[in-house]
Amino acid sequence: MEAVFGHLRGAIERGDYAVGDRLPSEAELCRTLEVSRPVLREALRALEAMGLTVSKTGKGTFVVATAVEGPTFGDYAAGDLLEVRRHVEIPVAGYAALRRTPEDLDRLAHLLDRMERETDTTAWVALDTVFHLTVAEASRNPVFRRVIEEIRDALARQSAFLNELGDRREQSDCEHRAILEALVDGSEADAVEAMAHHLRRVEATLTDILRPRRAGTPTEGRPEA
Repeated sequence: MEAVFGHLRGAIERGDYAVGDRLPSEAELCRTLEVSRPVLREALRALEAMGLTVSKTGKGTFVVATAVEGPTFGDYAAGDLLEVRRHVEIPVAGYAALRRTPEDLDRLAHLLDRMERETDTTAWVALDTVFHLTVAEASRNPVFRRVIEEIRDALARQSAFLNELGDRREQSDCEHRAILEALVDGSEADAVEAMAHHLRRVEATLTDILRPRRAGTPTEGRPEA
């Protein structure tokens, strides 16, 4: 998927497709790029999340920009989502360290065990959002939980995007494990730092994905196998 995405993104950014142009049909792209339809659709969703294209039912996918300004995840822009996460989830982790119960810790440990064994990306993303929601629940403040619940769909979309294009799963598992260890220790400071580190890595990966392709990056022809 990443190769297909890079190929199509490169073509758009080079101007092979101008603003207003319709991309070839899914059937044509699958045939040309020699990929399956599910792989192609994931790549098209990533292009749309980055604001380069828009899909119109029954009409196809159209180019709306030739440079990335910032992706959106559901109803929220990536920058807005990260800003809220920094101001909500970091203090939430600190409160959770002070207020968590043995049941909270058991739930989080079970979730992490499942995430570390999970091989399906969609299932992993679902567990990822539950993990963050469970940390909010452990803060014993229903308002925090409500905020995370409100952005839950956006968190899932962001997580899927970063894992498909930034290979974040293994790194995320380690960062989540550090958060849990801080909660187990009951250390507010460590929990705050562990969550802050996690969100810094999320932002860094997103920045790397959005960075314009350098001249000379291979995009000609079909993507490499």
